[in-house]
Amino acid sequence: MEKSRYRKHVISVLVENQPGALARIIELFSSRGYNIESLNVGHTEDPTISRITMVAKGDEHTIEQIVKQLRRIIDVFKVRDLTDKKKLDRELLIVRVNVESAEKKEEVKRLVDIFGAQIVDVSHDTYTVELTGDEEQIDAFLELIKPLGIREMARTGRVAMVRALQGDTFGGERV
Repeated sequence: MEKSRYRKHVISVLVENQPGALARIIELFSSRGYNIESLNVGHTEDPTISRITMVAKGDEHTIEQIVKQLRRIIDVFKVRDLTDKKKLDRELLIVRVNVESAEKKEEVKRLVDIFGAQIVDVSHDTYTVELTGDEEQIDAFLELIKPLGIREMARTGRVAMVRALQGDTFGGERV
């Protein structure tokens, strides 16, 4: 029998927008020893419902158990593992980079252009860059910018939605 392989799973959860809903979900993960690699929460088109997008690493059995246990939480309306779905997913990166020389300034500008990022703040020795993209794009940008000297960075967790091309919705009638 082949061993189950561990991989990152993108799980989307629609929850009632109530105090404590996120805490109950986090408690489920921590009490069972599951690790959340990334977590993002925000309102949906319905202000009474929030979407939680999380990335957790595990084999198929572990993720299946997580999904089943999430569905038992009273505040949870819907849970989907989006990993193998055609989806749109994005992260946001804000990174402050050293630019003490004209060469470094030009290199940052070149990378910003290549990656479709923006310089959103400037000081005499730093540029602060904003980039939105998928995980691979963010990782690639960071790898190239790292030698210039990263002073500070903030990176969001993923947000994700199933692509409309598949004809199914998550919050609407069709699932």
